Parts: sequence; C-alpha cells; structure tokens
Amino acid sequence: MPQFRIAEAARLLGVSDDTVRRWVDAGTLPVRADASNRKVIDGAALAAFAREHAAAPPDPSDVQRSARNRLVGLVTSVVADRVMAQVEIQCGPHRIVSLMSSEAVREMGLEPGVLAVAVIKSTTVVVETPGSGS
Repeated sequence: MPQFRIAEAARLLGVSDDTVRRWVDAGTLPVRADASNRKVIDGAALAAFAREHAAAPPDPSDVQRSARNRLVGLVTSVVADRVMAQVEIQCGPHRIVSLMSSEAVREMGLEPGVLAVAVIKSTTVVVETPGSGS
C-alpha cells in the first residue's frame, strides 16, 4: 500500500505542510508511523480525503451533459490564425489546451480572462504511475 509523508501529501493536495499537519492534529486525516517512526498517510486514505474535499468552482452553464469531466477555469491564452486556434484554460492547478476553429473562438468571445468550462469526453485516457527504476 502506498504511503505519503506529510510534505508529499501537501504537494498532492495543493496546500501547505502546516495545513496537512492541522488536519492530522484535528483527526481529519489519519496518520501512522512508518518503520523509521515518521508520520505517513495511507494512499487510500489520502485519495478518499482528496475526493471528499475537492472544491471546484461551480459550473456557470445550465446544461445537462453526459460528459463527467468538466473543469471550470479562466482562458489564459488564445493563438489563432485564419482557420484554427489554440486556447489555453487554467483550471485550478491544471492547464488545459484545446484546439478548435478560429470561427468558434470568435463566436464564443474567447480571450484571456474569460470564464470557460473545459468539457472532456474521451475513451482514451492515458494513466501513468511513477516508475520503480527497474
């Protein structure tokens, strides 16, 4: 079972080490001592905590969709030519890049600072894990 030290958990949750320590002290996030007597958090417990405490901005659209992967963010860059455009959206810590027609960019009024929702529907999602070096 994977284990994460407090600093690693803080990086994964996007908070400070002190915040994780406060959650540990409050009993919100369970820890135990590893073989070296360092505080570690069980990977499954950390994943459950991350899911329970995930706070995404509310989706501004009032549309029902089958796609479950909806990321709300701000447009940070638009590079367009006559036919195609590259649009970057910062959704929390995630940078999403979309290629679309320049016509769509104009019709939607996409420019830096505009609130947007990246809707991702894909049957191909590549999942990677850190290598063990072997």
